Amino acid sequence: MSRGWKITVVVAAVAGIVSTPLFWLLDSPDSGQLVGASVQAATGVVALVWALVQRQPAPAPGPADVAVDTGTAAATGGGAAHTGVRRPGGTGTGSAKAERTGDATADGPGSSAGTGVDYT
Repeated sequence: MSRGWKITVVVAAVAGIVSTPLFWLLDSPDSGQLVGASVQAATGVVALVWALVQRQPAPAPGPADVAVDTGTAAATGGGAAHTGVRRPGGTGTGSAKAERTGDATADGPGSSAGTGVDYT
């Protein structure tokens, strides 16, 4: 259950627990009204407990990105070279693994090189 729905159910349950039974009980209830107020309050309590014990579902795992035994890479003149897995800004929900990646070299101003998993 999403957080928004959980809050909505909790607020509605608390309102149901407090409001109508309170109005019925303040008006000298007969036995039928007392039973109705009790049932309504119990229903509100059950809804409240149910909403509080709900958990967020786990996100579905994403694909696994793997780089193994890659070759060499070279960057010159402001270029970029990478021999592993690139995840710009940490995107992706699955795992990322790099094993035995090749050499990466950068030559010249503004050039960059990297091996392994790159989250930048």
